[in-house]
Order: sequence, then C-alpha cells, then structure tokens
Amino acid sequence: MAETRTFDIVVYGATGYTGRLVAEYLASHYADRDDAPRWAMAGRNRAKLEEVRALIKAPEDTPLVVADAEDADSLRAMCENTRVVITTVGPYTLYGEPLVAACVAAGTDYADLSGEPAWMRQMIDRYETQAKQSGARICFSSGFDSIPFDLGVLMLQKEAMERFGQPAPRVKGRVREMKGTFSGGTAASMKATMRAIAKEPSLMKIMTSPFGLTPGSTGPDQPNGMIPQYDDELKSWSAPFVMAAINTKNVHRTNFLRGHPYGEDFRYDEMVLTSPGEMGRKAAQGLASMVKAPFGDGGPKPGEGPSAEERMNGHYDVLFVGEMPDGKRIRYGVKGRYDPGYGSTSRMIAETGNALLDSDAPGGIGTPGSLLGEALVARLREHAELTFAVED
Repeated sequence: MAETRTFDIVVYGATGYTGRLVAEYLASHYADRDDAPRWAMAGRNRAKLEEVRALIKAPEDTPLVVADAEDADSLRAMCENTRVVITTVGPYTLYGEPLVAACVAAGTDYADLSGEPAWMRQMIDRYETQAKQSGARICFSSGFDSIPFDLGVLMLQKEAMERFGQPAPRVKGRVREMKGTFSGGTAASMKATMRAIAKEPSLMKIMTSPFGLTPGSTGPDQPNGMIPQYDDELKSWSAPFVMAAINTKNVHRTNFLRGHPYGEDFRYDEMVLTSPGEMGRKAAQGLASMVKAPFGDGGPKPGEGPSAEERMNGHYDVLFVGEMPDGKRIRYGVKGRYDPGYGSTSRMIAETGNALLDSDAPGGIGTPGSLLGEALVARLREHAELTFAVED
C-alpha cells in the first residue's frame, strides 16, 4: 500500500475546529523531520482549505483534497489514495458511516474521535467482517476519550503481570485533576446520540451496558460509578465522570479483542476525585448532577472551542489503582499537557494515525489499546507530551 498511495495520512475535516488543530500539529511538529508523514488536508470546500492552510502556516504546497460525506465518489477517491484517514467530522452518528464504509472497502486505516458507543456498535456489527477481509484497521475513540484510560489500564496490567504474574482483577480509574473545556463538537455528539436512541430505543441497551462494545461476550457485574462515594484508600470523595460511559466500554473491548489478558473476571470503573470532608462531598454531588445533563439545551455550538491560551494552560492527571486478590495494590499515572479535549486530543489522534502507519495488526474494528498498544504509548511519550508511569 505504501508504494501505491500518494499520501500516508489525510486529515478529513481540516476546516473544522479540531481538524484544524490536527493539521496544525502535523505542519508544525513534523516540519523538516525525516520521519514526517506525507499528509494532506481534506474537506468539502477548497477555498476554506486554502484559508486554513494559510492560517496554520502550513507549507503552501501542502496538498488539499476535496471530499464530502454526501459524495460517495469523492470519499472513495480520497480513501483509495491514502494509507490512513484521520477524521474529526462529527457527530459520527450523523456523518461517520459513509467514511467508515469507504475506508473498509479500500483497505484504508481510519482513526476518529468518536465517543458515541451506540453508533460504534452499529459500525462493528455492519463492517467488522469486511474490515478483517480488506485489512482496514478502524480505530475509534482516538482522543481524550479514550486513549489515556484505555492505555492507562493496559500499562497498569503490564506492570501487574511483571510484578505479580497475574493481572489485577479490579482496576479503578480516577481523574485527579483536569483543566479544560468542551467544544461544540463534543456537545453535538452527545445530543446526536440521545436523538438516535429516541428513534431506536434498543440502542439504550448498548449505552447502559459496560459490555456494549463486546458482542457475544460479557463479564461480571461492574462497579457503580454513578453515585458519589468516599474512597477510604484515596481519602477523597469521588463523583461520576462524564466520559466513563464510553471509556469503560473501550477498556472492556480492548480486553475482549486481546483475548482477555486482564481476565474474564475483570472489573473497572471511572470517577472524578474531589476532596475529603464536607466540601468534597458537596462537590461530588454537584458533579453528579452535571453528569446527568452536562449541556442541556444550551452549551457551545459546533465549531466552537477553547482559545489557544486555554488549550496551552490545560492539563489532566489520571490515576489507576489495581487491586490484587491478596490485597496488594499497584498505582499507575497518566498525565498530559494541554487542554485534554483539544490541545492534547489533536496530538493523540495525529500520533494514532502515525502509529497505524507502522502497525502490523490485522484488519478489524478495534481500539487504540487493541490495535496499537505499547507502540502508541511510545509515540505519545516521544511526541505528544503524555507521561505514563508507575507511582508506587
């Protein structure tokens, strides 16, 4: 494929808010580097692509590709001419399937930022077999949801195997600190998912099941992360985490696709740590009410997002605690610079695309953890300013 296709990576949706950040990262971070991918910017409107290319100070000869989700021929041509498509065009529930279908048919690798599990399960059911046949690696959730969590658990379990000779059957994911904002794309994706469920109520089973992305496989009852609780070990109140509904499903899918290296009795949840005492309890209760309706009818509009200063000043810190059957514990931390949803996410999905170029994983619909694993961890450490480290 590398010899016959013009591009290594095409950034589809480069005129959108997040797509522009991905293109800007590739243009700046890989400028004059020997390992720079051959990449192009894609979108519906050539004039807007030219405008964004100038805005992000990409080289004037950066290729531009005109493609539209409503034009199957343009999508097919784009996919047949590149090894990897990075797409930021959401909500994927509304706009994602034609591109997935085109990539699968062309044997082209794909990475997106989907946090829409009902749509993801539909794509698995419809395209998994064909993706395996064509060799296309379809990698959903390649941003803040769910890379730090998916890979954080993977790395903790690697350490557990090295220390104890067995995986931790119980892992807690706890967001210790996070500074960042949502964009209109995130809000629109959540709302599109709710509208899809209203039209097809059966999708609610996928949303509510921790194993919604592991067809034909389930596991033990999972911890309830939707109720504020005090964590004696961490000495802090914890609250529901708005991204847990998608992250936990991806963690279980990675375990499923890798042949259950975490065990078939694996239990996992995610919450946000607040603080001890009465203030911590009240903060946890406040977060719990926000998770039930994080945006309401208002919120940002698509195309909006944090300023450059907000992106630069953002950060996140996630702790994973593995509990062994004999009571031993292992702690593992994942930290990232920049706003998690956009400053860091744009780097994460770009490096997912680069990692796919080097991957020898077979075709199929997977997760960053199942398709790329430690190879992606290495790229994120080297290029995207994420840290992965044991803490005890």
